[in-house]
Amino acid sequence: MSTKENVKNQLAQRAAGGVQKKVSPEQSLNSLLKRMGPEIQRALPKHLDADRIARIAMTAVRTTPKLLECDQMSFIAAIMQSAQLGVEPNTGLGQAYLIPYGKQVQFQLGYKGLIDLAVRSGQYKAIYAHEVYEDDEFEFTYGLTKDLIHKPASVPTGEPVGYYAVYHLQNGGYDFVYWTRERIDMHAKKFSMAVQKGWTSPWKTNFDAMAKKTVLKEVLKYAPKSIEFQKSVEADSTIKNEISKDMSDIIDVTDYTVIDDEPVVEPVTEQKQSVEEVMEKLV
Repeated sequence: MSTKENVKNQLAQRAAGGVQKKVSPEQSLNSLLKRMGPEIQRALPKHLDADRIARIAMTAVRTTPKLLECDQMSFIAAIMQSAQLGVEPNTGLGQAYLIPYGKQVQFQLGYKGLIDLAVRSGQYKAIYAHEVYEDDEFEFTYGLTKDLIHKPASVPTGEPVGYYAVYHLQNGGYDFVYWTRERIDMHAKKFSMAVQKGWTSPWKTNFDAMAKKTVLKEVLKYAPKSIEFQKSVEADSTIKNEISKDMSDIIDVTDYTVIDDEPVVEPVTEQKQSVEEVMEKLV
């Protein structure tokens, strides 16, 4: 058989689907990460590179395969948010999570990630959050002389009855917030679309962590914050569909959800808005 006839036979086989190779979602994502490497690199800080983003991404989809069913650009944008904040998503560290919401990926800080970012700002001597159980010795007072005493039981029983967060500043200032379990439940039902729709989320899989994050964000509302730390808090619980050079300046508000502090926002037509414009609409 001549070379020309052999090529014709191969083409005929391909046309008939005889040599078609199916590409898995994981392979497709990996290929996209490689193709977009230069664009991703331009949006990253100098200490990070696109190869590391790819490794973090592939680790995340192996621990949470449902992410592969989501829009790939929203996934890449969420991965980059995590990398730029210096927190590892979907690992045992509990610093951050990439959450599948329908076909979009939402970036969420974990309470440990929030603490890490606060400490990195250099303004806090200590910051922490704890559960309170019924058998614990616990009392607190608000007012001009704030005070909180917590002596945990040697063996806690049952579910936590409340959660509190405390910070101590380098200059000696401090504050705390305590919420009951009932108040946390009400907050989650009011502000979390995932809870409202019954979707799988950290509220379902790790309620204590989300409760501690909620009281941490509450106590930090009026605490001194650097611009960088404020941007980190604003990046929490957002969905983006575009990679920008400064990922804190552009947010795609399509299916935008804020889990912890602000009301749920229904989908809108604008594709890109600044953080300030989004937050004004949420007030």
